[in-house]
Amino acid sequence: MVSYKCFECNKRVAMDYLRKRIRCPYCGSKMLFKPRSTLTKVKAR
Repeated sequence: MVSYKCFECNKRVAMDYLRKRIRCPYCGSKMLFKPRSTLTKVKAR
């Protein structure tokens, strides 16, 4: 399941909630981001 995080309070927001509104249900912020699970490193040649 895809989840986003709030930039202000750093809490997870479920994708189901975002279909209705584009605000954090905890603090009301409009700034949300999708956290990355793995870090990808590319080695230059």
